Amino acid sequence: MSSKDGVPRVDGDGGGAGAPEQLALIRESVRKAKAPRAKPRTWRGAPLAERLPVARVLVDKGVLHLDRYFDYAVPAELDADAQPGVRVRVRFGAGRHRVREGRREGGGLVDGFLIERRAESDYSGPLAALAQVVSPEPVLDPELLGLARAVADRYAGSVADVLQLAVPPRSAAPSSALAPAAAPPPPPAAGSWTRYAQGAAFIEALAAGGSPRAVWNALPGPEWSEELARAVAATLASGRGALVVVPDGRAAARVDAALTAQLGEGRHALLTADAGPEKRYRQWLAVRRGSVRAVVGTRAAMFAPVRDLGLVALWDDGDDSLGEQHAPQPHAREVLLLRAAQDKCAFLLGSRSCTVEAAQLVDSGWARPLAAHRDQVRRTAPLVRTVGDADLARDEAARAARLPSLAWQVARDGLRHGPVLVQVPRRGYVPRMACAQCRAPARCRHCAGPLQGQDASVLRCGWCGREESAWHCPECGAFRLRAQVVGARRTAEELGRAFPAVPVRTSGREHVLDTVPAAPALVVSTPGAEPVAEGGYAAALLLDGWAMLSRPDLRAGEDALRRWIAAAALVRPQSAGGTVVVVAEPTLRPVQALVRWDPVGHAVRELAERAELGFPPVSRMAAVAGPPEAVAQFLHAVELPAQAEVLGPVPLPVTPPGRPRRPGAPPPGEHWERALIRVPPGRGAALAAALKAAQAARMARGSGEPVWVRIDPPDIG
Repeated sequence: MSSKDGVPRVDGDGGGAGAPEQLALIRESVRKAKAPRAKPRTWRGAPLAERLPVARVLVDKGVLHLDRYFDYAVPAELDADAQPGVRVRVRFGAGRHRVREGRREGGGLVDGFLIERRAESDYSGPLAALAQVVSPEPVLDPELLGLARAVADRYAGSVADVLQLAVPPRSAAPSSALAPAAAPPPPPAAGSWTRYAQGAAFIEALAAGGSPRAVWNALPGPEWSEELARAVAATLASGRGALVVVPDGRAAARVDAALTAQLGEGRHALLTADAGPEKRYRQWLAVRRGSVRAVVGTRAAMFAPVRDLGLVALWDDGDDSLGEQHAPQPHAREVLLLRAAQDKCAFLLGSRSCTVEAAQLVDSGWARPLAAHRDQVRRTAPLVRTVGDADLARDEAARAARLPSLAWQVARDGLRHGPVLVQVPRRGYVPRMACAQCRAPARCRHCAGPLQGQDASVLRCGWCGREESAWHCPECGAFRLRAQVVGARRTAEELGRAFPAVPVRTSGREHVLDTVPAAPALVVSTPGAEPVAEGGYAAALLLDGWAMLSRPDLRAGEDALRRWIAAAALVRPQSAGGTVVVVAEPTLRPVQALVRWDPVGHAVRELAERAELGFPPVSRMAAVAGPPEAVAQFLHAVELPAQAEVLGPVPLPVTPPGRPRRPGAPPPGEHWERALIRVPPGRGAALAAALKAAQAARMARGSGEPVWVRIDPPDIG
């Protein structure tokens, strides 16, 4: 008979005088059989490293079922260079490296990171040897690896995928000289931070080595970049490093110029794609080595390995470009929140507007508000006037030229004193259904998702797929619906005819202007591409507001307000004659927030409504998309946490020909469905873990049909 641990059991009370010795011999033989096998000191005739001959490697495969470390032998010739943190190449899939089902993954050379050196391996078979040390430069330290693991767990992804985003590819051989870090600068003056109630105290806390956490509602005007530079300088004065992430290259260039003016040349690094791979890699290495302690950059800079990190700052977190499109698709705001918690450093989330996530940080007490008094806001903001549907219906000029009389008059007056900005929505906004009387969004009675349809006779929820045959507006009781339409495409031509003696400039996807002179001109721009005018715009026209408010998206109102405020903030103050005209229904909440210049109040009310309806960010959501059978199998296999609610699945729209395919969208000609999974507060980590485990098991089985999983999808509407 045998015991459970495999040791033969001796029957009776001892079985004779030799029984204890016999039992001891048996146990010793079992112990030796279970002990790790001695590692050979050669690999195919080549000697191995004498000390710590085992390298633990993170293989850059980027699939969930291989999201673990693998052991390799270290040849003696690579002993000196094979140090923790370096890039290596290994032969993956040969010998011991097999998945559990015995299916080989192939034996080609793949990239990886050497995590640690060990004396022994947990694996009892023969180890393959490291094939190459790509560079002796350590590029992965424990802090960055810990951050990558936290991001992977947060977004149900693999560490290898996160490191592909975090560590730039090696480009040319950098200089081996290590430039010493410059001495800390003197603490800066508070400057324009005194315009905010707690602004000077925030700068003083940074300079003293503190770690304040703030949500900053920036005032209109160009001072925001200089204020960010002062926050960075105050952090450097305390002997710590600082990281600033902005949405695009234009914003990065403004902060870069402000930092140069504040700190001087060579005291900070600019990490943007425009710099080119070689220069960007050199800058990244300078940051990792500690010779540069301040960084400003676009989305990828959120992982910059700043030494002694004292401040992480993010500007305009509502911008779409701050959400990564490559797996596992993290958002810069969430990554910087993880870094602030991991490094116990200061946190600054700044914007002229305010997202619901920012309002939640303040509401939870994790961050403090950093805003100006109302009288200061009124002194810096322009006058905002509205044109609603009732005004347009009575306006002959609006029907003839799509430019309301009020907007035409404001533009004519503004052109006497400087340039006038005209903001028009981008193409591609999809209409949603709304009440024809009060314009409240039409939502499902079961899950509060958006109702969609070509007309009011056939309505279907965009989340759970249920049909709605007896809709009525819960706000005003009306029964009629309307679908809003996209804006006109010929704005520039129409304005050119309306103002024949005035130059018309355009700024958009094909050609984005950075600045325009102070001379009178009409500047037609899509949201996010507005150039800065010297001395500010004399006026701004925000046309076709309903095209942005009618997007089938949970963030439609928040995003419209953010884009309006971004454009209106470029206009001169009301005391200098600055006027903004927004063409949208004046009674709507985003329009009223713009008129009062109160984005924080709008975000707070949105947060309260989302909490009541169970919407993100109060709850956590995940999207599962793919062919119908694959989605159904995945939902059947995943072990969801308690209180998880599955909405759908519903069909996904096909990407129109000629349009880029978004992540999670069906390939041309294929029918896909999407299901949403919602969990209450506090269950987000359990949801991510469950989805990651189910996806890993599915990949290990070799399931052919793709299933796309995303945590916190931005377009759940």
